[in-house]
Amino acid sequence: MRKVRGLDVHKDTIFMCILDGNGQVRSEEFSTLTPDIERLRDLLVKESVDEVAMESTGIYWIPVWRILEGHLNLKLVNPYFIKQLPGRKTDVKDAQWIATVLQKDLIKGSYIPEANIQELRLYERRQVRLSESITRIEQEIDRHLHRCNIQITNYASKVGSKSVMNVVKALIDSETRPEELLKLIHGRIINKHKNKIIESLIGIVSFADRFVLRQCYDEWEMLNKQQLDCLFAMQGLCEQYYKEEMELLCTIPGIQKHSASTLIAELGTDMNAFSTASKLVGWSGLCPRNDESAKKIKSRKITNGNKYLRRIIIQCGWGASRNKEGWLPQKFKSLCKRMSSKKALVAIARKLLVIIWNILLKKEPYRDYVPQVDEKQRQRQIQKLEKKLLELKTA
Repeated sequence: MRKVRGLDVHKDTIFMCILDGNGQVRSEEFSTLTPDIERLRDLLVKESVDEVAMESTGIYWIPVWRILEGHLNLKLVNPYFIKQLPGRKTDVKDAQWIATVLQKDLIKGSYIPEANIQELRLYERRQVRLSESITRIEQEIDRHLHRCNIQITNYASKVGSKSVMNVVKALIDSETRPEELLKLIHGRIINKHKNKIIESLIGIVSFADRFVLRQCYDEWEMLNKQQLDCLFAMQGLCEQYYKEEMELLCTIPGIQKHSASTLIAELGTDMNAFSTASKLVGWSGLCPRNDESAKKIKSRKITNGNKYLRRIIIQCGWGASRNKEGWLPQKFKSLCKRMSSKKALVAIARKLLVIIWNILLKKEPYRDYVPQVDEKQRQRQIQKLEKKLLELKTA
């Protein structure tokens, strides 16, 4: 049997176990500092280890992977699948158990994209977290405005709109006269709500309120700038390396440049990593779980998967379903007749993933599906409708 190695990676330590074909076990502990990981790499190269497996524990596996990559045959394993295998895992070291299941080919490696995709993914996930932070700071601004009884956010489309932020900036600069604040509001909002707007701008603003609003506003500006920088970095990387794939993805309804770059960051461009479109759908977590016992279906909820991919593909599915023409909005409407709109949206997102898999694999633009009308079936439906109409007339 081949010589394999299991790594149990923690925040401060790495526990290593080498298992050879004769059943001999060698264990050693290393720190997660770069010199120690390099010493671990040199030891494994010297021992001629065939394959190395490690658990994908948070982000702690990433520096270890970076240092060992290119020198050894690596395999990143989901801890969930290791724990599902039968074995006395509580009585043996984790690293030894990882090496054992690796030697017996009981585990499979996770999908690790190429370096450019990993860099693109770093930008993309950073801008997602920035977007969440922007939402949080906008909610805080809204709370402080209501504390001052400034209720303009009740009539604006969102807290981060230009009108609301102009009012916040004016309040910071000690401008509290409602007549002056009214000049900063968009005319459409004023025409829609009339006198309520000027009444919503009358409040009590103290020095402490302006101090807090100034800090919130500065943070909001900084977060928006950082998010814009991340988006520019994503667009530049995609234009440099994945321009063709971006143009192909933009031919799909509901997908534009930003969503296309996000999809490339999460999926990559090599669809050979997923043998079938169904494998990709399963990896994303959009397929219904298989939870059946005694011929009774207990649950059909979607499974856990790539949450960043699921987030953007659901948004693209919503955009595609809102189109006026095409097969996807028609399919969405037909699904809504027999299920909730949220379930129908997940089904559309699943179909979009299948389309994306085929487009990136075949390098062909999207062509809208035109269902073929069966003339005989159409005639039968017309006859049924005429029969029902005749029955209603004679009734």
